[in-house]
Amino acid sequence: MSSAPAARRVIGPVARSGERAARPLGISFEFFPPKTPEMEANLWSAIRRLEPLAPDFVSVTYGAGGSTRERTHRTVKRIIDETSLKPAAHLTCVEASREEVDEVIREYWAAGVRHIVSLRGDPPSGIGGVYTPRADGYANATELTQAITAINPFEVLVGVYPEGHPESPNLAHDIDVLKAKVDAGATRGISQFFFDIDAFLRFIDKARSAGITIPISPGIMPVSNYKGLVKMAAACGTSLPSWLGNLFDGLDDDPETRRLIACSVAAEMCAKLEEQGFSDFHFYTLNRADLVYAICRVLGVRETASSSSEAAA
Repeated sequence: MSSAPAARRVIGPVARSGERAARPLGISFEFFPPKTPEMEANLWSAIRRLEPLAPDFVSVTYGAGGSTRERTHRTVKRIIDETSLKPAAHLTCVEASREEVDEVIREYWAAGVRHIVSLRGDPPSGIGGVYTPRADGYANATELTQAITAINPFEVLVGVYPEGHPESPNLAHDIDVLKAKVDAGATRGISQFFFDIDAFLRFIDKARSAGITIPISPGIMPVSNYKGLVKMAAACGTSLPSWLGNLFDGLDDDPETRRLIACSVAAEMCAKLEEQGFSDFHFYTLNRADLVYAICRVLGVRETASSSSEAAA
């Protein structure tokens, strides 16, 4: 990946003495392109709040069937023009020819983008629909990754599914697919969000045993709306342990307590993963900064001096 940002002070309840405490925690954030002026304002409020934490990169999603293509491009371009952040633009091969995708890749490079998240993408009908590759398009994320790296020397990030991709027959197949993406030029993996840490660690062990050595960032989803989380988890095949549901039970009319629980769960997950040697975390922000910012504070991440000065300017 690209050079690390300015060193952060790692302090607080998660920090430990020795070598680990001397190294900065790596963080990254995911945003989605807004649909309305109000959502645009919310997105940029979140970006401005999180920017001083100096993440390694921020990713911007790409809708099913490329439905948010123009909004994604516009958001990425504004991040480049108006912030110090490094955008990682999502790119899919659904409902697009190879020539159209290659044009987008070149446009990203010309705009200053150096990180791309390479994904097959959901079919136009959304998650759960039947995916059929276009005859003149890239068939999957492996082919797309190969095309990206052939055009320009991007850092290419790819999806990792610790509990299996919804369309995959088994985890062994997922490992084979991930290895193929690495062989095609992928430089980092970002996991789907999860709550079963043991399942994630088992997947990592299998990946390492298969010779996959690229960094893999755990994907952390701090969600206070449990009903919404249930829908998202069902769509992508993520299991929700009973203890998580029990924590939110009876709190439908208590949003403040739900937020506190969401922050606590995510911070504890990160702390446990740190104990297992992970030092990079990818946060799915849902375009809201408050929970993610609080979690980063708990983890000991502080604004860098340079970022704080820029934000105050």
